[in-house]
Amino acid sequence: MKRLAAVAVSMALMLSLSACASDPLADQFRSGTNKNYISGDGSVTEFNGQKSVGEKWTSTTFDGQIISSDSLLGHVTVLNFWYAGCAPCRAETPDLAKIASTYEAKGVYVVGVNVRDTAPTALAFARTHKLNYPSVMDIETGAVVQAYTGVVSPSAVPTTLVINAKGEVTSRVLGRFEPSTLRSLIDTALKG
Repeated sequence: MKRLAAVAVSMALMLSLSACASDPLADQFRSGTNKNYISGDGSVTEFNGQKSVGEKWTSTTFDGQIISSDSLLGHVTVLNFWYAGCAPCRAETPDLAKIASTYEAKGVYVVGVNVRDTAPTALAFARTHKLNYPSVMDIETGAVVQAYTGVVSPSAVPTTLVINAKGEVTSRVLGRFEPSTLRSLIDTALKG
């Protein structure tokens, strides 16, 4: 009987300690920093055998250009979900601009997906940071985010998706990307 009671107490203690395990998203919420976004940890997921295609979408850039998922077919595309007030988004912008320049000759498109800003804020950001790639405004319709929700949800800001020429998502980076890693993911998509 004493042994059974000891096992029960041990199990209860293990369960209560496992409930205290660290959950990065819950920790961010409890931190009370009011940064207004959930940042990713830079984790990379590659979808080698299970490539998925998002829903079709059409959106407008902050300077009036129309971009659609259909217009990107035939090109490897890097979709980067961002907004101006997101510190990791600002930090990775110069690297994304370099990648856009480096891979332009190979037919790779880089497209930003602004999930929060108004057009004037996004235009000011583009001028300040000398963006050399277009960004669509997704705040009003959510068309681009919805197109990939349930497929490879962009659940942190920033999130970067690499999409092959067939429109299949080949990889996702949650949080700030490491430039050499993103280049490797793009190279893989170009080969496939």
